[in-house]
Amino acid sequence: MNPIEKDPLQRKLEILNWIILGLFVLISLLFWTFPFTLGILLGGLISIVNFFWLKRDLRAVFSNLTGRAKSAIMFRYYLRFFVSAVIIFFIISRTIVDVMGLLIGLSIVVINIVLTLLMGLSKKNLVEEAR
Repeated sequence: MNPIEKDPLQRKLEILNWIILGLFVLISLLFWTFPFTLGILLGGLISIVNFFWLKRDLRAVFSNLTGRAKSAIMFRYYLRFFVSAVIIFFIISRTIVDVMGLLIGLSIVVINIVLTLLMGLSKKNLVEEAR
């Protein structure tokens, strides 16, 4: 099997996910309580693992396209959703974390995508204005 080379944008997103999570955890350690920081850390880990899992699932389905590709993607989506829901349920039901911290952590990948988009658009506008 021929491995698919990573797109530079995808690689950038993966690295920035970890950097943003690290910054959020560091800042929350300095200014907030430990349960809040733990919520950010666990939520960030869940969202980053989901992002990697999604990438792996999409590669698996698109490398072997059949008539059942849609059902395979949907099955893997619901499996990821169920596993995440169970993990989040146990984290919240044990009350070991602050829920707001958990929500911030779960938003790490979304924050990264929005920041990357805004940085890309600002660079594009600066180049166009220079012409």
